[in-house]
Amino acid sequence: MTTRWLTPEEQRAWRAYIAASLLLEDAIDRQLQQDAGMPHLYYSILSVLSEAPERRLRMTELAERLKITRSRLTYAVTRLEKDGMLRREACRYDKRGSVAALTDEGFAVLERAAPGHVETVRGSLFDRLSAEQVGQLEEISTAIVRGLQEDGARSVADDLPWRRRSSTACS
Repeated sequence: MTTRWLTPEEQRAWRAYIAASLLLEDAIDRQLQQDAGMPHLYYSILSVLSEAPERRLRMTELAERLKITRSRLTYAVTRLEKDGMLRREACRYDKRGSVAALTDEGFAVLERAAPGHVETVRGSLFDRLSAEQVGQLEEISTAIVRGLQEDGARSVADDLPWRRRSSTACS
């Protein structure tokens, strides 16, 4: 098999993407650690749960929405549960599964952290782009996600982060 090396343009685009991704994630993490005492992942868990019906989601669905492994989610949920920001409940449909539920305390923490988080995202990303570039960013990002998730190769779909451990109906 012949290696398809990146062209100089692709190499520049790749390096710019990596630098932007790392710097953006660092800016968001620093702001959330300073304002809310939590990393971006924990904030994202609270945010996703706040938008779910009854502020509850099956753990597997939460992992899928966050694009992370279930073991990484379990670790984070355990910490958030210890801090009183969410609780795990048994799944109604499968005794082996569990549901993450946002507590009132977790929702209050999210409400306090959200303004600073949004301002950091706006200042670090959207204020630097034109309206046309925002549309392009969405289009490019959607194409990448779709390609990685819905690739025709079954082996790729089976290796998505949230599918890397055996699943049950509710876990």
